Amino acid sequence: MLSRSSDIVKFMTGLAEELGIGDVARRTGLSVHALRFYEREGLLLSQHVARGTGGHRRYTPQDVNWLRLLVKLRRSGMPLAKIRRFAELAREGPGNEQQRLELLREQQRCVEDQLAELEECLRIIHRKVGIYEQHVADGTARDPLTAKA
Repeated sequence: MLSRSSDIVKFMTGLAEELGIGDVARRTGLSVHALRFYEREGLLLSQHVARGTGGHRRYTPQDVNWLRLLVKLRRSGMPLAKIRRFAELAREGPGNEQQRLELLREQQRCVEDQLAELEECLRIIHRKVGIYEQHVADGTARDPLTAKA
């Protein structure tokens, strides 16, 4: 039982900081279904999301920040198995930072490779756009697909 007013304020502040699954979905861009999936797959910092009255999931601001990181890792193409491993390491706490760093560096290299490939794609598209723009401006009937830049 709380006996001091500061304890009551801390308790009430903690309640105010907790978020329901719908609020977390809006803040992270994940669907409610995806949030449940992430929990089942062991991708969250805690093994189990806290439950409030009626068994409703309650998330902390730390959960939201972690989920935002997971969203970025996933959008970068990191496989769920690697995200799960990263979460496991994070849950273990200090002492495995080198392993976490290696996972992140590997993903960093993957993203850099993807960016290089996309830059090459963009260069080719820019060139083809220029060819099509010239053909449209000239009114020429040449096949733009075979036209040289």
